[in-house]
Amino acid sequence: MRHFKLTLCYDGSRYRGWQKQSSTDNTIQGKLEALLSRLLEQPVELSGSGRTDAGVHARAQVCSFRADTDMDCKALLALIRRFLPEDIGALALEEAPQRFHARLSCREKTYVYRIWNSGEPNVFERNYLYRLETPLDTEAMSRAARQLLGRHDFSSFCGMKMKKSAVRELREAEISRIGGELRIRLTGDGFLYNMVRIIVGTLIEVGRGERKPEDMEAILDARSRPKAGFTAPAKGLILWEVRYSQGEVIGKSE
Repeated sequence: MRHFKLTLCYDGSRYRGWQKQSSTDNTIQGKLEALLSRLLEQPVELSGSGRTDAGVHARAQVCSFRADTDMDCKALLALIRRFLPEDIGALALEEAPQRFHARLSCREKTYVYRIWNSGEPNVFERNYLYRLETPLDTEAMSRAARQLLGRHDFSSFCGMKMKKSAVRELREAEISRIGGELRIRLTGDGFLYNMVRIIVGTLIEVGRGERKPEDMEAILDARSRPKAGFTAPAKGLILWEVRYSQGEVIGKSE
C-alpha cells in the first residue's frame, strides 16, 4: 500500500465545500474520491489539509491518500488531470512518507481574503472578490487585526458551537492595498468553522467606523458569536498556503 500527497487548486464557486456530504456529491473531496476510486479500481479516501466552506477557493490545497497500485506518479497525475473538471486543478502528485497526513501533519495555513474596495467595476475577477464600495479605514483595520494575534479562544469568531477547544494561534494578520483591492492575509496553526470570514466581517465593521480597534479584546473575552461582526461572503476567500515541517511551504509565492 503506497501513500500519496496530492496538491490541488480549485475554484469553489459551484461546490458545496471541500468535505464530502451524504446529501450531495457536489463537493471537492467527493469528486476526487470518486475519480480516484474509478481510476485505481479500489476505494480511495482523501484527507485534506483544511475543510474549505461552500464557495471558498484554494490556491494550494494538500490532500493525502493510500492506494495499492504500481502506477507511477507522473502517469497517475496525467490521468487525474485528464478527467478532472476545469475548475479543479491537480498541481502535483508525489509519494509521501507512511506517517504523512495532510491535516494532522500540517503546521500552519494561510488564508487570503480579497475585497474590491472601489466604485470601478472589476468584471474579470468578480467571482473571486467581495465588492464593497464603502471607503474603509485600513489603518484602523490593521490595528484591530493586531489585537487578534497570539493564542486565544476564538469562540466569538466561530460559526458553530464547538465541542472541542476553540483555542487557536493567529500568527500573522496583514492588511494591504493593491490599487482598488484590499487584501487581508491571516496565518495560523488552525482555523475554526467560518473563522476567517467572521474575522474579516468584524474588521470591515471597524473599517466602516462601526466598531473601534480596541473592541477586539472584549469580543475575544466574550466567547460569544453574536459579539463579533457579520460573516463575509465566501467568494472572496482563498486557501493560499499550507506549511509542513522542515520549512516545506505548499503554494509559496515566488
